[in-house]
Amino acid sequence: MPDIAAFAAQSPTSDLAETRIHRGEPAAHEVAIDIEYCGVCHSDLHTARDDWGGTKYPCVPGHEIVGRVVKVGSAVSKFAVGQRVGVGCMVDSCQTCSSCEAGLEQYCETGMTGTYNGSLPEGGYTFGGYSKHIVVRQEFVLSIADTLDPAAAAPLLCAGITTYSPLRHWGVKAGDKVGVVGLGGLGHMAVKLAAAMGAEVTLFTTSPGKAVDAKALGASRVVISKDRAQMKAVRGELDFILNTVAAPHQLDPYLMALSLDGVMVMVGLPDEAHPAPGMGPLIMKRRSLAGSLIGGIKETQDMLDFCAEHGIVSDIEMIRMDEINTAYERMLKSDVKYRFVIDMATL
Repeated sequence: MPDIAAFAAQSPTSDLAETRIHRGEPAAHEVAIDIEYCGVCHSDLHTARDDWGGTKYPCVPGHEIVGRVVKVGSAVSKFAVGQRVGVGCMVDSCQTCSSCEAGLEQYCETGMTGTYNGSLPEGGYTFGGYSKHIVVRQEFVLSIADTLDPAAAAPLLCAGITTYSPLRHWGVKAGDKVGVVGLGGLGHMAVKLAAAMGAEVTLFTTSPGKAVDAKALGASRVVISKDRAQMKAVRGELDFILNTVAAPHQLDPYLMALSLDGVMVMVGLPDEAHPAPGMGPLIMKRRSLAGSLIGGIKETQDMLDFCAEHGIVSDIEMIRMDEINTAYERMLKSDVKYRFVIDMATL
């Protein structure tokens, strides 16, 4: 197959720009996909700029991929040419360890292979969805229902599963009182999903202007987290909190909002550590502080099916491929409602 167009960062300080990358023909168990849309995640920016270290260049980000199958390998049984599919944050794992056998490929004991910047066993590394085309083994390809807007469904492959997985793992159900910290790309999905599960959702935000949006998305209450009186008023009320904020911040006020045996789960990954929480808020009501990483393939498909059933997609702003550098700068300022998606026809 000839080299294809992609957008890549050549160094931590360079803008992303058009380049050419190589994609091979699909092997027996692989699926070739022409990419229609690719969501833009904060992880894309952090990796392109080497904020977490270890980025390989040129770096082609993108792990919220929706497209059409254009070719399948001889042993592919799950997908057919013309089918709309998705690819999320992983494209491989060992498939044999206890985590993989349990459908938790994201916790593969030998390390899952990321959709971009992931090391390949034969050498080299993976290129992501800021490209015309991708080839992925069928075990890591997902079905996208025709009832979902394909562009707005793209962020479900990261933002959707990152929030759905902890809600399911900790058993959130109808009638539970759930808090969501932050109303960004992850937070707005958390509100939608928790509300669809029947939970009573409280949004915590530092921005009073987000109250109207939060209620439209499904929150029944908005708490301005820098208002001490409002934070004090919700102490001990919530069963579960999903904290989506990646910037370092004090955790104690949110832990205090949990009831007996309540859990706060962190899904944002800050550049620097959060201030250490006090032991008092944890010990006095047997509260827990936990973390969660995306979700396994089966759970991601379950999430996509749940979203199709409930008509849930991300709120997006469509951009051209050549607008990606401006989009990154706007993301740093939280100037997007609530996820950028690239129309890959513009590449």
